[in-house]
Amino acid sequence: MAASQTTQLAVAAREVSNSRETRRLRRAGSVPGIVYGGGSDPQAIAVEERALRLALAHAGAVLELSIDGADATPVVLKDAQHHPVDGETLHIDFLRVRLDRAIQAMVPLELFGIEDSPGVDEGGVLEQITRELSVEALPTEIPDAIRHDVSALELNDTLTLEAITAPAGVTLLDDLQETVIATLSVPRLAPEPEEIEEETELVGEDGEPLAEGEAPPEGEEGGGPAEAKSDGEGGGDGGGDSSSEG
Repeated sequence: MAASQTTQLAVAAREVSNSRETRRLRRAGSVPGIVYGGGSDPQAIAVEERALRLALAHAGAVLELSIDGADATPVVLKDAQHHPVDGETLHIDFLRVRLDRAIQAMVPLELFGIEDSPGVDEGGVLEQITRELSVEALPTEIPDAIRHDVSALELNDTLTLEAITAPAGVTLLDDLQETVIATLSVPRLAPEPEEIEEETELVGEDGEPLAEGEAPPEGEEGGGPAEAKSDGEGGGDGGGDSSSEG
């Protein structure tokens, strides 16, 4: 559905300040931002957080922005930065537009009828690849979202952009045949980890494993040095006896 109505939003002009002043502004319940484009100089602004939230919730693509009570200017929200934890809006960018000139925008793509599709009924899982579409239209014709029925998808089907019908006055800018919207396939089973057999090996003095049948170095099995010493002592005694007999 296109956004044919506009929403008023009152903001205040502000001086570009350092990060300390920006944090103070947020603590006071306001959101810093900037308005640019339309052939005019950029203007730093501040808007009350609650008013901004309500305006964006009820607005279409276009907002009528009034700075310090001046005549309203049509703008579109170009970017919004949010806190990664609590989702608080940290900064906003508005772009001035002319209502008689087409603009480009990103529009959410919503798929419905998933549970009714034959592929899902057969055990398949739908994976949505593309969640936003690049479109071109007059500012008041930019839709809040584009919705598409996937209740007819079969198992192993691939949905591309050429199957999506854009609202009247809206042009889809992405490649119709190459842009994959969603796939419906049987989920892959994760392979079971292979069991690792542990083996205890004898190693030599250099740390390398011994070949099968190879004797370990002296001192690694009982009796090696003791037997050698015993043989040496026996030989000495024998020599003494022989000398005595002589």
